[in-house]
Amino acid sequence: MPTTTDEAIRTTQDQILAAGRQSQEAMVKAVTVWSQAVAKAVPELPSQPLADKLPAPEKLIETSFQFAEKLLAAQHKFANDVIAAAAPVIKKTGAPNGAKGDAKAS
Repeated sequence: MPTTTDEAIRTTQDQILAAGRQSQEAMVKAVTVWSQAVAKAVPELPSQPLADKLPAPEKLIETSFQFAEKLLAAQHKFANDVIAAAAPVIKKTGAPNGAKGDAKAS
């Protein structure tokens, strides 16, 4: 049982990540089974005009996640900048982290 707020947050985050991994694994298995079954029924299609000009799905995923990483980094910096801007008020709360003592998880 977590005893501090930080421990409770980390425990909750770990549980959410584990649940996400578990559901992702189940989805990959389901898509694999579906894909193997459907592949037998889908005929080869002729090449479409300009299809070779489209990016590969893997490339779309990579560029999308690169953008998401940059966006998250910008949000991270913004959040830290806001806390830094509020530092004069936060310092007056009496605790170095802005909290009034060590809040225990209930």
